Amino acid sequence: MLQNIKSYYLIKLIYTFIEEVQKLKLVRYNKSIQKNLDISIINYRLFKGNYIIYESKGIGKEYNGYDDTLKFEGEFLNGKRNGKGKEYEKFNGELEFEGEYLNGKRNGKGKEYNNDNGNLIYEGEYLNGKRNGKGKKYDVFNGKLKFEGEYLNDKEWNGTRYDENNNIIYKLNNDMNGRGKEYYEGKLDFEGQYINGKRHGKGKEYDWFNSKLIFEGEYLNGQRNGKYYNDKLKFEGEYLNDKKWNVKGYDLFNNILYELKDGKGLIKKYYYYNNTLIFEGEYLNGKKNGKGKEYNNYGELIFEGEYLNNKRHGKGKEYNIMIY
Repeated sequence: MLQNIKSYYLIKLIYTFIEEVQKLKLVRYNKSIQKNLDISIINYRLFKGNYIIYESKGIGKEYNGYDDTLKFEGEFLNGKRNGKGKEYEKFNGELEFEGEYLNGKRNGKGKEYNNDNGNLIYEGEYLNGKRNGKGKKYDVFNGKLKFEGEYLNDKEWNGTRYDENNNIIYKLNNDMNGRGKEYYEGKLDFEGQYINGKRHGKGKEYDWFNSKLIFEGEYLNGQRNGKYYNDKLKFEGEYLNDKKWNVKGYDLFNNILYELKDGKGLIKKYYYYNNTLIFEGEYLNGKKNGKGKEYNNYGELIFEGEYLNNKRHGKGKEYNIMIY
């Protein structure tokens, strides 16, 4: 077939700033060959673009018009990739894709490969050159499954993501818009609603170690608003930017430890073991700020005065206590 191809070379260059002489190949098809193969195309470009050499009707190889490297081999229709074929990487010539084409674009089922190590990185469905439909994504280095589900315009849309140990990380819905689930080391960590990949709306968090519920409520741009648990109810109220704002806190016996209002207010805090009052005073942003009183674990007053960011600051009084 090559004897039917005329090659021309341009020896002189128009632009004087180009130091080396470059060859220009013009490739086009003999009229009789085109007629016999029922091909109505002209395949040639100057310095760039591709040309096709047909092995039989509708079957051929596509080359880079500048350096003659193989870019594609497979089925053609009217000069465009149509049907099954293989696509090769421009620089090293390694297999990059094999699958189905329509009007020159990937359409239908196909497989993508990493052209450095040959590992399969994707297998699934395509539409107009992009991943659309069901598919699987694999790690470029170790070949392990990373995602399985549905794609929309090259984005992971509905499906499951995995870590390197094949544990579930996420279960996606509409590209993290709507309901979804997060996992840690294969155990449920969160379930609820998302907007643009952030927790937004109703949701629940779990302790990944024992799968117990630790939070339920609402989220705003990833920040909590709701109830917090530690086996039993621990916090109940409202959060602002992940900080306790209007909240009641409880101990393991469901006794109220403290109350917050607008991130501040008169607070009572109790000793964990015997429910003895150990502090009462003013809080701001979850810290002691303003006037307050401290007690020891037996309920005896040891300090009263002013605080700033959880530290004694300003006027105050300390008291002697009995030694037990």
